[in-house]
Amino acid sequence: MTIYVGNLSFQATEEDLREVFAEYGKVSRVSLPTDRETGRKRGFAFVEMEEDAQEDKAISELDGAEWLGREIRVNKAKPREEGGGGRRSGGYAPRE
Repeated sequence: MTIYVGNLSFQATEEDLREVFAEYGKVSRVSLPTDRETGRKRGFAFVEMEEDAQEDKAISELDGAEWLGREIRVNKAKPREEGGGGRRSGGYAPRE
């Protein structure tokens, strides 16, 4: 399972996220996406922990918490839907 963390402060770093989530268990991965064009952080992150029970506890305790001046949203990440992402490759045809 992957945790989605939204409404993040743009000052938040991967290390900050590791530190916060480490209180609930071992963090295996943190991803803090940036905008391709500007390089700015996008205001959300993904966190993976080693055990689902640790992730569940982190979600229940951190969702709605104030962190770095913002009320963060923490929940289970939804899988990416195929065909999303805004990229258009050969064969694209507008819907009629």
